[in-house]
Amino acid sequence: MIKRILTWIQATSDQFHIWNYFGAVKPIIELSDKFPDAEIFLFTAIMHTYTRLHDAEALRKNVINSLKLLLACWADPKRFLIYSPADVPWHVQLSRILSCLTIMWTMERMHSYKDALANWKSWEIWVWTFCYPILMAADILIYDTDIVPVWKDQKQHLEYARDMAIKFNNQYWETFKIPDAYINEEVAIIQWIDGRKMSKSYNNYIWLLDDEKQVLKRVKQIPTNTQTVEESKNPDECNVYKILKLFLNEEENIAIRNRYTAWWLSYKEVKDYLYEKIIAFLKPIQEKYNQISDQEILDLLERNAKIVNEIANKKVEEVYKKIGFKL
Repeated sequence: MIKRILTWIQATSDQFHIWNYFGAVKPIIELSDKFPDAEIFLFTAIMHTYTRLHDAEALRKNVINSLKLLLACWADPKRFLIYSPADVPWHVQLSRILSCLTIMWTMERMHSYKDALANWKSWEIWVWTFCYPILMAADILIYDTDIVPVWKDQKQHLEYARDMAIKFNNQYWETFKIPDAYINEEVAIIQWIDGRKMSKSYNNYIWLLDDEKQVLKRVKQIPTNTQTVEESKNPDECNVYKILKLFLNEEENIAIRNRYTAWWLSYKEVKDYLYEKIIAFLKPIQEKYNQISDQEILDLLERNAKIVNEIANKKVEEVYKKIGFKL
């Protein structure tokens, strides 16, 4: 029986792009519907964000704005337990315990570390590179999580959490649940205008708060092949369709696929259709976002901090007792 689902949002920016929505926000909303009796834990990864962002005001703004956008994307604050681990000191304490049970060889298996070595950039690796997955494991295990929605490139972090839980349980008897991953395969492989996943790093994104002019500019940049208007086309080979299908219902999807395989469909027509769909999708989100105040977010975090602190404290007390810290 699924009791708890846990996920998080990054605060590396002050808003989300469309891929963030379909890759992270929508799956957790769908899971909440699929498991109506499950508790949904959703935290802002503020301590993980600090590894990259050392500007206090920017960090604060990013957290507040991203949570406002989360609520604007129909995440019900009564259904989701939204909180900040920075308000829950037990996360760091459990992270310390797990780090004492983790050997360096395990952390050296990380993709980011291997990539740095392969590119002769090991001297650029920060200490947090190795601490990051241990803290993430603590974030997950401290709440006896059953399911964690992740993207494919985040799966290794969950595997670390599972390994740490198993190792602790083998040494100190059953203490942590072994969480399972939930991966939306279709969204995980979606590519954006340049053939890569939508990312701030690649400057190939559409923000949820972008205006019509900005959206139109991005849509126009999507590359297409050289097929003429008269030729039949394969929608699955079209960069425009790969994005468009995210916004279509079943009937609309069938109709546009039929248009592709027939004749006289121009890429301009498809791009115009995509533009209309994106604007229709963004408008209600932007309207709701503008109705949410910063103070509402601060009050929400304060209320929920009391709830999660009680849960996390209980788990760390159990851990302390088993390892001998509780005298």
